[in-house]
Order: sequence, then structure tokens, then C-alpha cells
Amino acid sequence: MISKNKLKELAAYRQQKRCDEEAVFVVEGPKMAAEAMASGFAVKVLCATAEWRVESGEWRAESGEWRAESGEFYEVSQAELERLSNMRTPNQVWMLVERPDNSSLITHHSSLVLALDRIQDPGNMGTIMRTADWYGIRHIVCSQDTVSCYNPKVVQASMGAIFRTRVDYVDLPQWLAGCGMPVYGATLDGEPITELSSRNTEPSVLLIGNEGRGISAEALAAVTRPVTIPNRGGTAESLNASVAAAILIDRLIG
Repeated sequence: MISKNKLKELAAYRQQKRCDEEAVFVVEGPKMAAEAMASGFAVKVLCATAEWRVESGEWRAESGEWRAESGEFYEVSQAELERLSNMRTPNQVWMLVERPDNSSLITHHSSLVLALDRIQDPGNMGTIMRTADWYGIRHIVCSQDTVSCYNPKVVQASMGAIFRTRVDYVDLPQWLAGCGMPVYGATLDGEPITELSSRNTEPSVLLIGNEGRGISAEALAAVTRPVTIPNRGGTAESLNASVAAAILIDRLIG
């Protein structure tokens, strides 16, 4: 069981500032909880309903203890779970997980690094991470003003990609200028992506810009190959950033 004081303490992690200060992030729901436990990331606190406790197989039935060797573990009611959660309908389990040290995080290199410039929408960010994960892209580099990959909505939308993808926040124009790789930039007036002669095989970067404003002038200066997705319908003004990223990734390395 969990005390009122402990519940109040944990509810403070609904605030992103508190999570940032302590280098942790919140994971919710059975699927994401399973991803977290399989990832090797350190779980600091786990709060779960009796239903999850029975169904998950992660508890020792004979002792009522969780199988993990460290961390704090509490059985909570649905009402208590709602006090912790940022979700409209909390689902069985809430976790507080330590963020990895990227300097020691093993990155499985693919032929493409994804760069994100000023992406603001958490849903877009999480979906882009999920798409990158599907295509085996393990490194994403972001401008400092891109939404945090540890935002709860990003974590949920990533569908586990947060545990398999290295995300760095950098001075993006400077990083692009010094990366030593060709930089494909998603623009409205670039080379049609459909006219590329072949799939990209050399190490390179795909740069996706802000949902409404596109790539900043500073980052655009480092683009060596502007590309665009042809507007076949001729009526829509633009594509959603996560949709555009998926189409470009598939064309470049799919």
C-alpha cells in the first residue's frame, strides 16, 4: 500500500520541471511498462493496481514482492493512480524511470541520422521517434528548443522507441555544419524526393523542421541537398511533420 504523503510526493512528478531536475521520466500503461522493464533502464518507483500485479507476472505470488532487485514498489487503487497520472484514463501502472546517460548509451548506427529543428508538438515528436525506431534509426539530434523526448506525451506516443533511441539536444546549426555528412533538408522547394536515382547508402542526415515555420535559416545554411515531397493534389498547403518524416525516411533508406 502507499501512504498519503508518498502519493503526494510522487504526484509532483506530473510537473516536467521536477522530472528534469532529477533526470527521470514517467512511463504509464502495461505495454510501456513492459518496454521499460525489458530495456534495462533503472526503475526508481513503480505503482500498479492489483489487476496489473496479477496479470504482469512480475510479482512473486508467494511473497507479494516485485521481481526487480531495486526501486520502490507500491500497490495502488485506481483513484490513487489517477492522482499520479497525466493521462485522462490511467491504465494499471505508473513508473518513474531514470534517464540514461547518453555518453555511455550504445548507439547502433544506421545509414541515416535524424535531425529535428524546433519540433514543438509532443505527438509529432513521439510519432517521429516511433517511425525512426521502425526503420532502425537509433540516433536523433535535436535543436535545444525542440520538445523534450521525456515529455509524458512524447514518451507515450513513442510506443517504446524512447528505450531504443539515443536523442541528443545540441546547438543544431553548429552540429550540422561539423557533422561531416551530407544533410538532406525537408523544404517546399527542394529536389522532388521521387526523383532520387537510388536509395541513400552513405552516412547522412535528414533534417525536419518546425511544424509551421519549417527549417530555421541557421540550420538551412548547413543543408547540402534540399528535398521535397511532390504535392500531387495541389491543394493542401503542407504535410504534418511526422508524416513528412516518415515518407522521406522510407524514400531514403526504406
